[in-house]
Amino acid sequence: MAAGPNPDARLFTGPRGGRISTAVLRDATHWDDVVTALGYEHLRRHDLRHTGLTWFADAGVQIHVLRRIAGHGSLTTTQRYLTPTSTRSQPPAPHSPPT
Repeated sequence: MAAGPNPDARLFTGPRGGRISTAVLRDATHWDDVVTALGYEHLRRHDLRHTGLTWFADAGVQIHVLRRIAGHGSLTTTQRYLTPTSTRSQPPAPHSPPT
């Protein structure tokens, strides 16, 4: 996702300005403690990536846009992330920019 005039700019950055590492995310959110307290030890942070992409797809975001958001090199990789309900052919959402 991007903000501002640079479409490739990061919306969120790590403490040093780069990518947010999984270690930083885990520590900042107290992930291990939270999922243990909730009884969801099996839940991985990566599962949320799948969920987010699926929600975007269900909202009508086009697959090529999802591929860029996820940083995938191919559409095939992005398609593997999506649940069967979100892989059906959908018209673009009304607010989607033309391609």
